Amino acid sequence: MVSLFSFFGPPVVTLLLFVVGTFPYAWWVARRKPSRPARWAVIGIAAALAAYGAGTVYGLAFTSPLDVCGDKTGDGVYRDAGRDYGLTSVSVDSFPPSVICHWSSGRSTQEVWFWVLPLLYAGPACSVVCSGLLLVDRYRRRAAFRVDGTGA
Repeated sequence: MVSLFSFFGPPVVTLLLFVVGTFPYAWWVARRKPSRPARWAVIGIAAALAAYGAGTVYGLAFTSPLDVCGDKTGDGVYRDAGRDYGLTSVSVDSFPPSVICHWSSGRSTQEVWFWVLPLLYAGPACSVVCSGLLLVDRYRRRAAFRVDGTGA
């Protein structure tokens, strides 16, 4: 069995980050009253950051990638959950986050959660679209101000 943090950590930490992040977000929305595109731009960036963190198992993929793949046995060999095969190598890519474990059986397993990549790309896409909407709205308001001279 892989360490409990490697298995349960990313979804739990991601959910915790979203829960903790709702408090400053709610305070910002209540005090500043931002437009809907501004709110969705912030949500998109937050989602992308959380997805990247989960994809790298919150840094464990870079600091200790062997622990992400398997458990260290008494003889110092990392084994898979069934204890049938030993770990031969680990491939870690920083972007898009990828942790691939290579086993002595010849098979490879991807240790990044299935929801990480869609969220990693959807978050910035949402943010870019919403930022574009904000720029279009700003342009329209300035154009209306120039025509009327009243700003209405």
